[in-house]
Amino acid sequence: MYQILLVEDDVQICEVITEYFHNKNEIKITVAHDGEAGLELAYEKEYDLLLLDVMMPRLTGFELCKEVRRDSMVPIIFLTARGREEDVLYGYDLGADDYVVKPFSLAELYAKCKALLNRSKGLVGTKLLQCGTIAMNPTTFTVTVKEKEVVLPPKEYSILKYLLEHKGALVERETLLTRIWGYDYEGNERVVDNRIKNLRKELGDAGKQIKTIITKGYRLEN
Repeated sequence: MYQILLVEDDVQICEVITEYFHNKNEIKITVAHDGEAGLELAYEKEYDLLLLDVMMPRLTGFELCKEVRRDSMVPIIFLTARGREEDVLYGYDLGADDYVVKPFSLAELYAKCKALLNRSKGLVGTKLLQCGTIAMNPTTFTVTVKEKEVVLPPKEYSILKYLLEHKGALVERETLLTRIWGYDYEGNERVVDNRIKNLRKELGDAGKQIKTIITKGYRLEN
């Protein structure tokens, strides 16, 4: 059974989410009602996913995410009423994997959690992926360049995985935006370019394998 830590100061929302998820018999929810309590729990136990509200007492969700990302790649979904584009982009920059704006559908939230959990546990796409000097093992969530491990932020990892799965082919910016950020993401395509730039930097010389196709998108080559 998957273990999710829900950090949310609205007691009613916590109760609704907990009841819905527990009825599925696949996920157990642990609840904290402020950021500091959530951070303590995150350090005490290894969770499979974190659901974080943004505006909370003692420590905001953004601050909590930043602290957790110092030494953990655990999947993180923000659950918040702050749906402005700048807030969403900031959340992704901190290392969040998804951003769900209130009010939300419980069924959709559950589906997002399950999809992210399955990907992070290697239950989807377990085949070794390779192109040139870049290799990825989705089962162990590891990336290597010339057999040396490279630790990537979650979004950069997801982009690289999609490029590896479609190596040699043009991958349009809109496609990456939809696949990585979700169909309901309302931001613009510049977030993709920023992540690609960072991905190239993290990959070092191997970053040159990611070719820019002007006005279209990107292609990963040997």
